[in-house]
Amino acid sequence: MKSEVPEISCESPDLEAAVGVISGKWNVRIICLLFGGTKRFGQLRRSLAGVHRGTLTYELRGLEADGIIQRTQYLTIPPTVEYTLTARGTALKPVFIALSRWNQSSQRRDPASQSENK
Repeated sequence: MKSEVPEISCESPDLEAAVGVISGKWNVRIICLLFGGTKRFGQLRRSLAGVHRGTLTYELRGLEADGIIQRTQYLTIPPTVEYTLTARGTALKPVFIALSRWNQSSQRRDPASQSENK
């Protein structure tokens, strides 16, 4: 008996919205860092070599608006801000694992086409 795989519409607004949430140069890296637990802004910035302070702030605000991360600000001097994944963000872990495995398996199967596309 064949297992039924749900049909995916390439015109689906849900699919486009989901890809839009994780797209961008820094979002996947930020989310992966937060899989390891709560991080402060400075920790994220040090871990992401080459990211500008303003760019990191912008990306974090976008992820917060999309419900992927939660920002907690403590009333200290200087202010302490921590970022952690929400349940929605944590649910991305199996998606990232699947994407990584897909990429690894496609590279093993067809190394010739990888060198041709470069």
